[in-house]
Amino acid sequence: MKYEIIQSLTINFESCAKKTENGIEFWLARDLQSLLGYTDWRNFLLVINKARTACEVTGHQVENHFVDANKMVDIGSGSQREISDIMLTRYACYLIAQNGDPRKEEIAFAQTYFAVQTRKLEIIEKRLLESERLSARKKLSETEKELSGVIYEQTGSDKNFGIIRSKGDQALFGYTTEQMKDRWSVPKGRALADFAPTIILKAKDFATEITIFNAKANQMKSEQQISKEHITNNQSVRKTLIERGIRPESLPPEEDIQKVERKLKSEDKKGLKNPSAIEQNKK
Repeated sequence: MKYEIIQSLTINFESCAKKTENGIEFWLARDLQSLLGYTDWRNFLLVINKARTACEVTGHQVENHFVDANKMVDIGSGSQREISDIMLTRYACYLIAQNGDPRKEEIAFAQTYFAVQTRKLEIIEKRLLESERLSARKKLSETEKELSGVIYEQTGSDKNFGIIRSKGDQALFGYTTEQMKDRWSVPKGRALADFAPTIILKAKDFATEITIFNAKANQMKSEQQISKEHITNNQSVRKTLIERGIRPESLPPEEDIQKVERKLKSEDKKGLKNPSAIEQNKK
């Protein structure tokens, strides 16, 4: 396929077909029909129906990707009439392209275009989730540091901080910190939280924040008082998670947070060294 054709099709797909409503991106089937080189709506509907079936077979909710709609079209002399149309997600467009006539160069282009665009969205989503987890880990570190300070100020020593934190882990997981490290295969000398999923990091942080608040408000002066408070808070958080179908001890571990942080920093540096890529992302 010639470069000029690829460039022209790219512009058409980006500027002519894609629409956004309430922040949701979609394509209209009537617009996609012409972009994919189909002149007859009935023939194009056959392709759409194949795509619907493929959507269902892959376990997706068809109605979430193919939404029936109507629109008004001009029929001359200032008159209009209503015709049926279909709002399509990017995934639906991808399935339509996969089920289209491969002899059409528009179909060949669309198959690659939507596959690449879908992959880009997956990469972006993964990066956002990794960034969220890294932020949650840093927040937990700050909160635990604050708790350590409160323990020192109110008991005269922070040597019991590790004990209090371990008791919190046992209340949250139903297992000791060391037992959870074994379950998650955490390397020796590394923190359990460095391998915890985001929801667990936030759960631990929430329980710790409550402990800090109550330890200050009630002027707790002993390790026993603060431990009891921390156990109660982690038990309450555990109860909430279980009620929502989440058992903390049954969740699989995540990738080492230190590796995640290095990867994100490396990607940021590559982006800074490639200004053209940044400008492209702004478009």
